[in-house]
Amino acid sequence: MATDLSPSTETAPVRSSNRFDDWADRVLSGGELTRDEARQILESDDDEILRLVDAASRIRKKHFGKTVQLYFLMNAKSGLCPEDCHYCSQSKISDAEIPKYNILKRDKLMDAARIAAEQGAKTYCLVISARGPNEREMKAVEEIVPVIKEQYGLDICACLGLLSREQADRLKACGVDRVNHNLNTGEEYYGKICTTHTYADRVETLRHVKNAGMEMCSGGIIGMGETIDDVISMAFDLKDLGVQSIPLNFLNAIDGTPLQGNDDLSPQDCLRALAMFRFVNPDRELRIAGGRELHLRSLQSLGLYIANSVFVGDYLTTKGQAPEEDYQLIRDLGFDVTTKVGE
Repeated sequence: MATDLSPSTETAPVRSSNRFDDWADRVLSGGELTRDEARQILESDDDEILRLVDAASRIRKKHFGKTVQLYFLMNAKSGLCPEDCHYCSQSKISDAEIPKYNILKRDKLMDAARIAAEQGAKTYCLVISARGPNEREMKAVEEIVPVIKEQYGLDICACLGLLSREQADRLKACGVDRVNHNLNTGEEYYGKICTTHTYADRVETLRHVKNAGMEMCSGGIIGMGETIDDVISMAFDLKDLGVQSIPLNFLNAIDGTPLQGNDDLSPQDCLRALAMFRFVNPDRELRIAGGRELHLRSLQSLGLYIANSVFVGDYLTTKGQAPEEDYQLIRDLGFDVTTKVGE
C-alpha cells in the first residue's frame, strides 16, 4: 500500500498557553509581575519547570539575546572581618579554616586582573572583607583601578562593605564602574543572619553608590532558612531601588559558620528563584553566583536560559568549576561571551 507523502493541508497545532507564558507576555509588553504571581512561581511544581524556564528565557532573550557576561572575583582581603554575617566564612564568628590576610599588594592585584582578561571576563570584582574600607584600603583601590582599566580594559566592580557618601564619590572619581553591596535577604529576615549592621545600612550604601553616579550591583543568597515571602521581598526591593546587576547566590553552607549543615535546595528550587527574579527584574543583568555548581549541578545550562551572567573561576573562599567547563557550557548553549566594555 502506497504512503501519501504530500503536504498536509491541516493547520499545525498551536502551543497551548500557560500562566507563565501569559505573565511573560505581560512583562514583555511593559507590564509587571505581581507579588502573588511571584509566590506562585516559587511554589510551582517540579513538573512545570521546563514551561517556567521557557517563559523566563523569552524575557532574557528580548533584553540580552544570546550574550553571556563573565565576572572574575578577586578576594583582595580575606577574613579579619568584624561583622557577624552568619553565612560568611570570613566573619568574626566563623571558625572556618580560610586564608586571612590584609589587602594584597599591587602586583598580586594586577596579576589577577591579567587572569580575568585572559579568561574572557568583562568585569573584575575587587572584594575586601570588612565592615567598610579604611583609608589605607581606599587609597589602594584608588591607585590600582586606573591602572587596571588602562592596561586590561576591564570594567571594575568594587565590593568594600558599607560606604559613606564621600567614599562612594572617591570610588567614582578613580574609575570604579559599579559597586556590589548585596541586600542578601528580605528586610524582615535580615536580623536573623546579621546583628552588627542593619538592612537599612545596606540600602543606604546603595543610595550613596547611585548618587555618586555608579551602577549598583546587589543581590542575595537563597537557602539561609528564609521564607518565600523574604525572597519575594528582596526581589521587589531590588527592583524598586533600580539595581542594574543582580547576583543570585545559593548558600554554600561552609563548615565553621552558623549556617553549616543547611543544604535543602534542589536544582528546581534554584531555577524557580532565578525565574522569579527574571520576571520581577526583566531588563536587569541577572547573574548565577556562588553555589551554582553545588546546587544547580547538571541543570546549570537551564539556569543560563534565565540568567545572562556568571562568575568564572573561584569565589571568595570556595572553589568554582574549571573555566573550561564554563566555556564549554556556553558554547553548547549557542551563546556568545560579551567582552567589550560598554556592551
